[in-house]
Amino acid sequence: MRAQTVDRVDVLDKVKALVMLPDGVHATTEIVAAYYEVPVPTIESVVEGNRQELEANGRRVLRGVELREFAAPFGGSAKLGLSPKARSLAVFTRRAILNVGQLLTESDVARRVRTYLLDIEELATPEQKATAIEKAAEAEAQLRAIEVLARIDGNTSYARAISRHIAARMLGEEPDIDPADVTITCDEYLTEKGVAAADLGSARTRLGRTVAALYRARYGKDPQKIKRPIHGVHREVAVYTHRDIDLFDLAWTEVGRRYDIQPRLGGAA
Repeated sequence: MRAQTVDRVDVLDKVKALVMLPDGVHATTEIVAAYYEVPVPTIESVVEGNRQELEANGRRVLRGVELREFAAPFGGSAKLGLSPKARSLAVFTRRAILNVGQLLTESDVARRVRTYLLDIEELATPEQKATAIEKAAEAEAQLRAIEVLARIDGNTSYARAISRHIAARMLGEEPDIDPADVTITCDEYLTEKGVAAADLGSARTRLGRTVAALYRARYGKDPQKIKRPIHGVHREVAVYTHRDIDLFDLAWTEVGRRYDIQPRLGGAA
């Protein structure tokens, strides 16, 4: 039943108002404990006994660079209630918070959440139940893949953008993504610049090398690579976000001199 109802995160606010972090996506252990009106060690005990299930539903521990990048929009770790010496922070998505309520036995709020879920389960048709399980499995696989990608390549900005997109779809909402986190490749940039199709191959190579070098100089690592279709074949290409569009513009001042620019209909060249 937990698998069938774990997407019904709307139940949380119907039982009791849930306060999230300012990003509207995550909550700390302290927030989860306050929602269920139990001590923090009680939540930690539930996590310890059900770590794998909770992690599958969005609970994770941030450390190092990932923690600093997560805390930066909130004004730093201190604004999240962390001490200067804190090296990690556990965060929960709404799915993970609901999952805690499914497992927690020492909370009246959790019992009301489970009662609400049972009522929903009794009213659901077999088709609705099957669809819910299928969607949950698909979303879980996507989020796991993204988490692995971020750990391997360290491109947490890209991973966060995609995670927010999936999380919003899971909640039936339109994704609210910061325009700066929207991805861009060399091909997309060159197309916007109006580079002729005949020149696209050589321009992609020159621009790609220059932007990658600038990216390495700025961050000390290679850019994220994903597979994109090129001439009918999926190849690995470097992908950036619009946070680094200045690197493209800087590279283009040199590379762009080699190519004729085709005016784009309805826009500037």
